[in-house]
Amino acid sequence: MKVVVLASGSDGNSTFISSGNHKILIDLGRNAKYIKEHLNEINENASDIEAIIISHTHKDHTSALKVFLNQFHPMVYLTEKQYYDLDFLKDYDNVVIYDEEFFIGDIKVSSIHTSHDVTDSRNFIITIGEEKVVSLTDTGYLNHKYFKALTNCDYYLFESNHDVEMLLNGSYPTWLKQRIVGTLGHLSNKDSSFYLSKLIGDNTKKVILMHLSKENNTEQLALETLFETFKEYEIDFNNVLCAKADEVTGVCDDKSIVRG
Repeated sequence: MKVVVLASGSDGNSTFISSGNHKILIDLGRNAKYIKEHLNEINENASDIEAIIISHTHKDHTSALKVFLNQFHPMVYLTEKQYYDLDFLKDYDNVVIYDEEFFIGDIKVSSIHTSHDVTDSRNFIITIGEEKVVSLTDTGYLNHKYFKALTNCDYYLFESNHDVEMLLNGSYPTWLKQRIVGTLGHLSNKDSSFYLSKLIGDNTKKVILMHLSKENNTEQLALETLFETFKEYEIDFNNVLCAKADEVTGVCDDKSIVRG
C-alpha cells in the first residue's frame, strides 16, 4: 500500500492511493499541472491513474477534474447526485455511479454519508489487504452509526479545519463563520480530536490532520489540541502530521519510505 496526500486545504484537495496493482486518486482539486508534477515527485505518472473517486463537488475537490480527464481518461467514480452537479461529465464515457461499496481491482472502497452543504457528501474507508485507510474531511459532524466501521483502522486522514476561537474572532463575515461551525460545515480541532480519541486503536499507525484553514488555524494549534485531548483520555499516540496545502505529505508505503 502507498498513500500520499498531494494537497489538502481550501485551495485544493487530492490524495493518491496505490495497492501496487491499482492506482487511484480521491478528489482532484487545484489544477492538472499541479497534480501531474506532484505525482512525479513521488515517482508516479498521471497516465497510470485508473480511477478518481469524488467525495463531493465543491471546486476545491474537483477543479482539476475536467482537464485531467481530457488528458488521461481515467474512470470517475461518483454518486448520481454528484454526477448531475458536474455538467461536463455528460459527454464523458468513463463514469461509474457508486452507492455504498465498490471495488477498483483489489482496492475496496466503502463510502459513508457525511454532512456538508452540497447535494451529496461522502467519505471513505479504503481497504487494501488487511490495512484500512480512513479519509474523512468536509463534514460538520460524524454520525455515531459509523463509529464501529471507523474504529481501529491503520491510517486516518482526518479533518481538523479550524480553531473555534480563531474563527469567531477573525475577519470572516458572520454568515461564513456560522456555515463553518454548523452541522453542514467543517470539523474543528476540538471536534477532530474528540472523534480521533474514540476511533484510533492498537492497529493505528499514523494520523494525518487534513484541510487546515489558512486563516483560522495553525499546525501548532491543531496538534496541541489533539495531544491535549489524547492526554485527557490517557491515549499514548504521537505519530501525527498535518497535511500541506501545496506539497506532498507521506502517509505510508510498502517500504515505509514516503516522506512526511
